Amino acid sequence: MRWDPNHRSSDLIDRRSEGGAGGGGGLLFTLLMLVVRSRWGWAGVIAVLLGYGALQLFGGVAQQASSVGGSGQAGTDEQAAFVGFVLDDAQDSWARKLPGYRRAELVLFRNSTRTACGFGDAATGPFYCPADQRVYIDLSFYDELERRLGAGGDFAQAYVIAHEIGHHVQNLNGTSERVHRASGSRQRGASGLSVRLELQADCYAGVWAHDAQRKGLLEVGDIDEALTAAAAIGDDRLQRMGRGTVSPETFTHGTSAQRVEWFRRGYERGDPRACDSFSGAL
Repeated sequence: MRWDPNHRSSDLIDRRSEGGAGGGGGLLFTLLMLVVRSRWGWAGVIAVLLGYGALQLFGGVAQQASSVGGSGQAGTDEQAAFVGFVLDDAQDSWARKLPGYRRAELVLFRNSTRTACGFGDAATGPFYCPADQRVYIDLSFYDELERRLGAGGDFAQAYVIAHEIGHHVQNLNGTSERVHRASGSRQRGASGLSVRLELQADCYAGVWAHDAQRKGLLEVGDIDEALTAAAAIGDDRLQRMGRGTVSPETFTHGTSAQRVEWFRRGYERGDPRACDSFSGAL
């Protein structure tokens, strides 16, 4: 991906020098991770990435995240600068598409950190907290994505950020609230609302990739990297890796094929209106 290494984002907050933060909310994450690991192993931990993660289960069991603003160590290394560039480009794209768009912030952290949704843990993978409208990422996740799941490359990393900004768009337009107000039976399962929410966020990531292509930011192989990442984190693949069997009734993010399909749909059409994953069969 072509990007400006001198770019610095005012929406990037760097907490990596703070190390891990402890607190009562962290216990909830620890308990959840024990449950997930006991069923799926480490592959299952990554199954909650690229979405609301564990935080969404405990929305409201939170301490308000401390406000760091644009201070700290943001942009002091190449990877942080890349994250900030993608963050800004994705949000600039949505600001052109959505009148009144409100920008999200992105927090880099190490191990754990405070959020308005509770204490976030690196083991959950990247996540979006709707209560403070921030994306949270421990950059070590990208190493796990490449080493354990074979999804490396800078545009695989960009896809992760764009997916989380997709959740921010869903929060702004009320889609997230409608989904989480629905009954548990409507949310669960292979065609449930939770899966549809995640697939729409994949599609929104593709919409941004379409804009990035038009701007000349994409290089040969970039889209393949994103599609590889999308396929790597399908529920069916992660379950098969972790326990050797697939249970569609427990899906939360969609199959590998579905995630690839919806990212590709957004990329090829470049229109958020093409991302209606809530109508019809999946």
